Order: sequence, then C-alpha cells, then structure tokens
Amino acid sequence: MALTNAEKQRRYRERQKESGKKEMRGYLSKEALECYELIQEQTNWSDSVILSNAVRLTYAAYKNGQIGLLNNWLTKNKL
Repeated sequence: MALTNAEKQRRYRERQKESGKKEMRGYLSKEALECYELIQEQTNWSDSVILSNAVRLTYAAYKNGQIGLLNNWLTKNKL
C-alpha cells in the first residue's frame, strides 16, 4: 500500500526524533533572512546545518563571555 505524503512526513519526523534530533520552527527577521541568504549562497548548507551551527556558535559565544560583544556587533552592523 502506498503511503500518503502526510504519512511519509510523519514517519520521517519520527525517525529524526528517534535519532536524537529536535525540530525547531520560527520566523526570521528581515535582517536574519539577509544573513541566511548570504550564508546559504556561500556555503550551500542546508537549513538544518545553518540552524545547528547558529545555535552552536551562539552557545560558544555565551560560554566564552562574548554574548555582549556579539550582540553589540550585530546592533552596530544593523543585523
């Protein structure tokens, strides 16, 4: 029996969860979307890789006491 698209998507999401992955959803601001497009063009990374790296880099900045510096740079550069 052929699976519907909805069933295929549900099974895919279940496999991802079983492998320890978490789905995240959200909307990008205009500034973030511009950054996303540049990163995607230059790296050819998937949305998942871009999001995973963004979270990891933000955490690294936090752990190294650089969140203020990062936020100031983003504000100063209107990103």
